Formats: sequence, C-alpha cells, structure tokens
Amino acid sequence: MIRRYTLPEMGAIWSEESRYGRWLDIELEACKAHARRGNIPPKDLKIILKKSGFSIPRIDHHEIKLQHDVLAFIASVSEKVGPSARYIHMGLTSYDVVDTSLSMAMRDSLGIIIRKTEKLAGLIKKLASRNKETVMVGRTHGVHAEPISLGLKMSVHYMEVRRSLDRLASTRSNVSYGKISGAVGNYAHLPPEIETEVLARLGLKADPISTQVIQRDRHAEYLCTLAILSGTLERLATEIRNLQRTEIQELEEPFGKGQRGSSAMPHKRNPVLCERVVGLSRVVRGYAAAGLENIALWHERDLTNSSAERIIIPDASMAVDYMLFLCLRVFEGLKVRKDRMLRNLDNSGGLVFSQRVMLALVKTGLTRDRAYKVVQRNAMKAFTEGLSFRKLLASDREVKGRMTGSDLDKCFDPSYYLRNSGKIFRRLGIK
Repeated sequence: MIRRYTLPEMGAIWSEESRYGRWLDIELEACKAHARRGNIPPKDLKIILKKSGFSIPRIDHHEIKLQHDVLAFIASVSEKVGPSARYIHMGLTSYDVVDTSLSMAMRDSLGIIIRKTEKLAGLIKKLASRNKETVMVGRTHGVHAEPISLGLKMSVHYMEVRRSLDRLASTRSNVSYGKISGAVGNYAHLPPEIETEVLARLGLKADPISTQVIQRDRHAEYLCTLAILSGTLERLATEIRNLQRTEIQELEEPFGKGQRGSSAMPHKRNPVLCERVVGLSRVVRGYAAAGLENIALWHERDLTNSSAERIIIPDASMAVDYMLFLCLRVFEGLKVRKDRMLRNLDNSGGLVFSQRVMLALVKTGLTRDRAYKVVQRNAMKAFTEGLSFRKLLASDREVKGRMTGSDLDKCFDPSYYLRNSGKIFRRLGIK
C-alpha cells in the first residue's frame, strides 16, 4: 500500500521487519519445542536463542542467488548463529513459517480493524440517538418518498456496521490457525504435538488438517469480510456525499480551517473524505475476487496464491484501516443541517404525505383503487404545475365530500410518520 494510505500501527504489522520478526519467533519456538524433546542439545539451543537475528540487506543479497525468500532468511540467521544453526528449520517446510506468520498478521490486523469499527459504530449510534426526532424526507430511487428521521436513517447504518463486527469477530477466529505439519501435511519429520505446542505459544490454534499450506478458504473469508465492511463504509460515505450536494445540503463532512476544495474555485467544499472511502472500497472488492481465485490450488499446493497474497492481504488490511480512519474523521465532525432538512421536506409541496391522504380516503369508504386515483390526480397536477398539494386536495370535489380541513391537516403532520420510531429504537438498543 502506498504511504499516503498507510497508518503507522497497521503499517508496522505488514512491514518487512515485522514479517521477518514473526518468522524468527516461529523458528525459535520450534527449536525450543525440539530441545524439550531432546532433539537439540541444550548448548546449541542456548547459542541459537542468544545469537539469532537477521539482516534485511543480507536477506535481499541471498535471495538474488537463491530465489527463495525463506531460504534467504535462514541463510541470514545462520550467519549470525554459526554452526548451531543446523538445527534451525528442522523438520519444517517454508510455508510452516510463512502461513503461520500470515495468520498472526491477519489476526493482529483484525484486532485493529475491530477496535476502530466498534468506535465508528458508537459514533453512529450517538448520532442516531441525538436525532431521533430530527425530521427529514426519506428518498427512494433518489425521489422524495415519506418523512423519516435522521435517527432512523443512521440506525440502519449502525446495525449494518454491527453486523460487520460480528463477521470480523468470526473471521478473526477462523484465521487464527497456523500449521507446522511439513512439506505435504503428513507430519513425517516432526509430530503434531510440536505443532500444537509451538502454535499455542504464538497465540494460534493448530489447523486440524493442512497440506503444505493452510487452505485458502480462510484467507478468502478474510478478504471477503473486509470487502463487505468496505462496502458498508462506502454506503455510509455515499449517503453523506449525496446529502452534501448543493441542492440538498442536509449533511456535510468536516471542512478544516485553511482547507481548500479546488485549485480554481475558492467556493468549493468537496466531500473528499467520503469520496476517498468510495474509491478505496472498489480496490478492496477487487482484492476479494483475487482471494476467491486463490482457493483452488493444485493438489497439496502450488504457488499461484503467493504472488497475489503478497499484495492483496496486506493492502486490503491497510486500505480498510485507512477507510475506517476517514469515516471516524467524518462522523467526529459531521455537520447536521436541520434547517435544510425541513426546507427539503417542504420542497415537494406536501407530496410526501400522499399515502396518508389515500389511506384516510379509504377509511371514508372509497375503494383503494379509487382513492389512489384521486390522490394521484392531484399529486401529478401539483408536481407538474408547482402548486400546493394540500390546497388542490382541499378544493377537490371527491375529497371535500369526505374529509374536512382538520382531517387533511392531520394527514400533513410529519410527526405521524415517527409515531412508532420509539419502538424501533428500543429494539435496536438506542436510547
């Protein structure tokens, strides 16, 4: 991931230094397990633990010749350890180290992502709670539908984020598996007990059965879970930047002092944070597609997953982390324009109350079809000629014979549409 979209905490997990550090931890834990079983002399283990280390420049140097990153790593460690290094990597295959390390990195990345997602959920929940009675127009197909509250709108987003939290927790459990089972997963050169012991010390569970690699459905789940979360963040961002349009102006992402929106137009206040979230979401979804392609490896493994995973898993992790950072900034400084919400609600001349009028006419004895036609006739006239829907209904012969002015006033009361909102908020745990 480019530096522009990499935050320090997540970037550190996926750095070369951290990756080789995890590899060394795995190798050393395996040496300790061997030594406890008498497979490595105590004096050699002491030397290994004291002298082990690595040099990234030396790893790079060795890889030019060896064309194998794990062997290049072992060569660098061996240079520091000396003759006792013959016991390092004993009975292991490369992906015992690589896959176990990758699982540790995914687990730790999800820890960061879960923490930030929980914070975002909390901010959305607070916004919903504060705006339970902030009336605004609901839109379907981009067209005015019926009144809702900003609290209800944000409650929908809150629950979607909560579902992503459930998926993230489940995925964290499902990727927290390592393997130290050898070249084809048959434990020919070391017993399963060593695998269980080493992985427990690394905070992982042993994959119940593996080949040369951990099966890639786990990694595909990781990427798909991040893709779903990124889609949810994109939906949030799309909603806000839509409502920030000049014609609407109901919500606005924060615009800092001294910030500029355009090199040419000084008046611009563009929703750049939300737009960045949308763009990165497209990238993460593409990575998920590649992750799904990686599931079908040949026999006990091939190498087609490796090159893709070096890009897609770190980058997806860092991109989603950065997207959450952007969304937190947006919700921490989100501007709510209640005045614009009321103005926009009235913008259609009362058309948003059409269903209420229709149902009231049905109660007077009209068939539903006839009531629909009466209301639609007046609604279309109000829409095309820019007239008051309320006044047209009041002067309509069929309506006048069935409804008083007071009856119509009740139909045009926005609070009617929020009368059951409290039940919804209680069901969602929003106070």
